[in-house]
Amino acid sequence: MPISGTPSRAELVDHLIRTHIAGDVATPRENNLDHYRKLANGDRHYWLGLELGDRWTDEQDVLAVMAERCGVNDDPEHRFGQDTIDPELTVAGLERMAARLRKAAAGKERVLFATGHPGGLLDVHRATAGALRDAGCDIVVVPDALYADEGVVFQFADVAMLERGATLWHTHSPEPMNAVLDGLERAGLAAPDLVVADHGWAGRAGQRGVDSVGFADCNDPALFLAEAEGTVQVTVPLDDHVRSPRFYDPLTAYLLDAAGLTPS
Repeated sequence: MPISGTPSRAELVDHLIRTHIAGDVATPRENNLDHYRKLANGDRHYWLGLELGDRWTDEQDVLAVMAERCGVNDDPEHRFGQDTIDPELTVAGLERMAARLRKAAAGKERVLFATGHPGGLLDVHRATAGALRDAGCDIVVVPDALYADEGVVFQFADVAMLERGATLWHTHSPEPMNAVLDGLERAGLAAPDLVVADHGWAGRAGQRGVDSVGFADCNDPALFLAEAEGTVQVTVPLDDHVRSPRFYDPLTAYLLDAAGLTPS
């Protein structure tokens, strides 16, 4: 049954499993392990804007962190088939993120929202930005004429994204976040106090010393490693592109309620 209003913790866990946001997820095990291996081998596409140096060169170490922080199967011999995200870890991540949002609201902070996954997570970010604005936060407006990766940084409903060829782009690149932070500096504007994002937007913000919280799928290990190292403050594990964006609505409601924020 659809959830109306704010779900309880148990209701949200059940919803996450039913919609495959967590539990048995669509991303196959072999894809997860392939990405862990490529990150460990130094492929920067999988570093999501972070500088991991030589600290994560063993894919088994990456797997161990992903099992602990995301809930994937911890058996290194499980090479193919189904993999998982632990819904309890998803909810725990939302509660950690809510604590940081509560701090932002209390301090009337400047907050930047961005997504590399506009097809899935745009409305989660939009609703959170609106609630923080209503609480007195300053939602950062990105400067005009910012370019990255043969596209333009485009802000819609308070959320920065990459637009290329009149299409909102799914991107893991850190370059759009570089463009925003550099553009703010050139304009004489302060950096955000907090970035709420995903993919390379979240990773590069954290790498550049901005408080960063974000969402990440089980095949995107870099942000989980960054949280383990303290470069990113919170990483919430979830499938970041399920069948309907509306499936994320109960998750957003739970997040805002836990943060003491009223939906706008």
